[in-house]
Amino acid sequence: MTTAPPHATPSNAEADPPPQQPVPVWRPGTAAGDVPGTVVHRQAVTGLDDSTGAPVTVHLTGLGSGAWESTVTQAGPGVALIEVTAAEAVTLRAEWRVPCVGASAYWTPDTNASRWLPASWRAPRTVSLARGVPVVSLVGAHDRALCTAAAGETAAPVRVGDGVVEESGEFAFVFEQELTPGGPPMRLRIDLGGRHFATTLLGVTDWWTEGVDHPGVAPAARMPAYSTWYSLHQNVDADVVRRQAGLAAALGCGSIIVDDGWQTSDRARGYGHSGDWEPDGTAFPDLAAHVAEVHRAGLAYLLWYAVPFIGRHSDAWDRFKGTILREDPNLEAAVLDPRHPEVRAYLVDKVSRAVEEWGMDGVKLDFIDCFAVADIPPAPSGADHDSLHEAVRRLLADLDARLRRTRPDVIVEHRQPYVSPGLWPYATMVRTVDCPLSPAENRQRIIDCRLTAGPLAVHADMITWHPAQPPESVAVHLINALFSVPQISVDLDAQTPGQLATLRFWLGVFRDHADVLQLGSLEPSRPDLGYPQVRAGDGLTTVVARYAPLPVALPDRDATDGPHVTDGPDSEDGPDGPRTLLVANADDDPVVLLTATRPERALARVQDCRGEILSETVLDLVAGVNPVTVPTGGLLTLTREH
Repeated sequence: MTTAPPHATPSNAEADPPPQQPVPVWRPGTAAGDVPGTVVHRQAVTGLDDSTGAPVTVHLTGLGSGAWESTVTQAGPGVALIEVTAAEAVTLRAEWRVPCVGASAYWTPDTNASRWLPASWRAPRTVSLARGVPVVSLVGAHDRALCTAAAGETAAPVRVGDGVVEESGEFAFVFEQELTPGGPPMRLRIDLGGRHFATTLLGVTDWWTEGVDHPGVAPAARMPAYSTWYSLHQNVDADVVRRQAGLAAALGCGSIIVDDGWQTSDRARGYGHSGDWEPDGTAFPDLAAHVAEVHRAGLAYLLWYAVPFIGRHSDAWDRFKGTILREDPNLEAAVLDPRHPEVRAYLVDKVSRAVEEWGMDGVKLDFIDCFAVADIPPAPSGADHDSLHEAVRRLLADLDARLRRTRPDVIVEHRQPYVSPGLWPYATMVRTVDCPLSPAENRQRIIDCRLTAGPLAVHADMITWHPAQPPESVAVHLINALFSVPQISVDLDAQTPGQLATLRFWLGVFRDHADVLQLGSLEPSRPDLGYPQVRAGDGLTTVVARYAPLPVALPDRDATDGPHVTDGPDSEDGPDGPRTLLVANADDDPVVLLTATRPERALARVQDCRGEILSETVLDLVAGVNPVTVPTGGLLTLTREH
């Protein structure tokens, strides 16, 4: 191994001393100095200070070449942008550290991860177009971000390492990216401004949005939906779907999503029959006529596709078995390789039929993350793309263009973890990962997704419940999905009157307050505790969901309705600040403690889980704590006097 001498870059002064490397991080199985070829160290002075007031320097390491340059620019209070461009192929690693003082949580978009502080010696994770988002945030007291960091590359693989350095008591951030001449640079955004972590993540999504041309979200994609998956699984046919669609429309749903089962008579729950994408003739003898019937009920119609899969029992298996990335015997299917132009053309033709021939309003594209294989094989003979992520992007871009020729406002559903900003132009909405009958998990996944979803509508995982669940428990499921678009997936014919009344009431809340719930300034609290309280506001209305017995602060009459920090996101207030406060109670404790900064008068209406009004009184609120009884699954509406 040779080490090239450091030299000045636009981010360094000529008089800078040789870069001092941080205390080495121990990683299992890595021998000291086990890096072949040229290794070049440089440092980038960010101009930022950490929470203790010490300056933060980013250590840049080029593995394989020294022909690269870096620049640093200031992007606002406490925010720096670093860009590295290369004249030769190089693996570029950026590392910096902040004191691990007062840190309480580590937020990432990976909803399978805990919010505990990881150790720095864990293996780095790779994010790419089809899996994950390159952003992280170290969170401290009062939900303020000690450091939020993001990469600008949202398609090509980026390796992200992070964690507590035992040897120094610091928290290390590491981003690593392959650079090539003329290719995308490494771009990093580092935020040490100490704002609410949701505010810093909003800054990141705004940064990613620059230059992105999103086609917009069809209104139906922001209205409650009915899904056939948990309620019917593969047992779908035209009559059953038509019946559920009519009931769903009467309850306030705006669309229906027909999942797996429409394309096969097999009910084995595998994917061996995927790939042909022809309607099962017995279940759906005339799919276009059936879709027209559902439209007459007032619902938009979406159809499910497991895009990457080609099943062993499909007619297309023999045609495409030589163009696969990998095979999964447990699923009786293989993942197609989109680097083959004939694979992309076939998939685009098959999926487009839903809109072009059968009159669908959109499609649910499942399992896109399966294209993100761990060990990508070299481009095969006949491929027209060397890069797998560029082939995936080409597939989705071609499909989007084809769909929009027929239906410009087409609805396209993606799902965690394929939530990269690089996919935003080809999606309308994104759904959380499957978590049946787990309302707290659904809540956390929804909020995680909302924080980096950009222009997309965020949908909850399908909401289902046991037939014996009381109406209050049904309401708890719905309140846990309050800051998303709910997808309902129960047999609506089998619901009790109380369950239906609860569903009708809360779907009305979702619809009536869709703008503030989905588009308002979002403030989740305590990521380390799974967001026990979440609020959203638009300046006139504030909605708070209470998942634990925590006090609820009234929005200050003189403050904006964003995250409660000095320089949070602005919003347009009414003449006397936010006037209406809704508090949804998903906790067993019915005593909601409202905290006010000064005396005021308000009209308080309390409704139970079915929407029945239990009380409607004028409250004289005192400065301090004001108890109000709101039953589990119920709603408090507080209208403040001018």
